[in-house]
Amino acid sequence: MLALHGYFPKTLSPYPIGTPKLETSIVLCKDRILKVNCCNPNRQTERGIEFDIGGAFYRHESSTGRDLGILAASVDRQSKGGLRVLDAMCGCGIRSCRYLMEAEADFVLANDANDEYRDLIVGNLKQVERDETRWVVCHSEANRVLTERYLQRDFFDLIDIDSFGSESMFLRSAMLALRLGGLLYLTNTDGYSSGGHRPRHSLDAYGAFVRPLPFANEIGLRMLIGGAVREAAVLGYHVTPLFSYYAYHGPVFRVMLRMNRPKILENRDYGFIGYCNRCGHSQAFSWEELGKIGCSCCNSEGSRQGFVVSGPLWIGPLHSSDCITQMLDLAAEWGWVGNGAGVELEKLLKHMLDESDPRLPPGYIKLDEMTRRAKMNGPPLRMLMRTLQEMGYAASRSHIASSAIKTDCGMAVLTKLAKELVSVPQS
Repeated sequence: MLALHGYFPKTLSPYPIGTPKLETSIVLCKDRILKVNCCNPNRQTERGIEFDIGGAFYRHESSTGRDLGILAASVDRQSKGGLRVLDAMCGCGIRSCRYLMEAEADFVLANDANDEYRDLIVGNLKQVERDETRWVVCHSEANRVLTERYLQRDFFDLIDIDSFGSESMFLRSAMLALRLGGLLYLTNTDGYSSGGHRPRHSLDAYGAFVRPLPFANEIGLRMLIGGAVREAAVLGYHVTPLFSYYAYHGPVFRVMLRMNRPKILENRDYGFIGYCNRCGHSQAFSWEELGKIGCSCCNSEGSRQGFVVSGPLWIGPLHSSDCITQMLDLAAEWGWVGNGAGVELEKLLKHMLDESDPRLPPGYIKLDEMTRRAKMNGPPLRMLMRTLQEMGYAASRSHIASSAIKTDCGMAVLTKLAKELVSVPQS
């Protein structure tokens, strides 16, 4: 039987009697101020919430992913009037604390398989009022606690699974424990698979045979979403991404998905991505186009040797423009962005908003790759984007690669345009 533990009044204090007053060091991590206790480095502060990390795994760099999750959760609670969260791998419990204190969750089930962290988690959650209807701590393997919640018909509005590597075994049990219309916040940290270096591993985990592509970090997000799309279809559901976030540390791929009925029989956002190593052109293909996949430059020479295909993957938009707009508005309301605050978070959300244009195909073009192929110095990125938009093309920055552009303009036309902008005579 699963043991559940609520508030524990006998939890030991992290500071023994007689401990001198501790000094605090202020560390600026991009646009967020993090406080680190100099005498006790296990004591941290995130968005004004103090907590102890003890021996649990914690990365302050991941606070942006937690910010995004809190914003999306709060937007969802405001629209539905309630929020029940299951934090399946809570670690020290900072995510659970933030869901309770910032997203104002009605209830959080904080689970971690390591029962040695119980006092640590409870000690951090004690900051929330002593009401056992607000939070409960349990210690079980994630699949087990998810399955037991489903069997008890105890459904959640948001399930957060901050897993390591390319573990996909939690997908089905998480979807079963999720309320219809609920949110599923998934994680992948396997850069080797997204880079195409372990295609059979990505096939086992997410049903996608991934080959090396120049926009591998975006493929990591699409691989994760695609695996969830496949699993949801088996259960008779469909999922759509509210936002997709890549962070270089780790690397870390995080996607927030909304699950609904029914499954989509002809999902045109689930297909294949092809890339031509000869000309640099990339393109999405549907299932109906299998057998016809290729590039015009390869077909003209009667060879497809330079053409690489990965999939099936998610080939639709990475973000929902409506959701990102609401998250940006809420961040401004909370003072997280605007008036000189939260510059990096605001830039990230605005890049995501631009990336949500449904006309944009999968992938991005790095400017150094374009200039290498054209054998020239490229124009400024802003100038290139502005010109593309004036010509009627969709164009945006990529939140994944700062020196890359997402556009529905092909590499050949883009290279020609770049040459014209820098006034380089064509040979």
